[in-house]
Amino acid sequence: MTLKEGKTGMKLRIQSLADSPLKERLLTMGLLPGTVVEILRSAPLGDPMTLSVRSYNLALRRADAANIEVTAVQ
Repeated sequence: MTLKEGKTGMKLRIQSLADSPLKERLLTMGLLPGTVVEILRSAPLGDPMTLSVRSYNLALRRADAANIEVTAVQ
């Protein structure tokens, strides 16, 4: 599944990032394979979504989230 498909409150582990123009930028922001992220909320129209990554919050467009493969964490 991709990060875009996640729902508010879910904790997800990043598996991989697809090649995209933002891949390097996402990696430098801490979205590395193996990192656990939590979806905090989405904007009223669904875009962008707010994530808890490591020790900070990150707003990410759903189009960019579609390039991030994740698995659910129990």
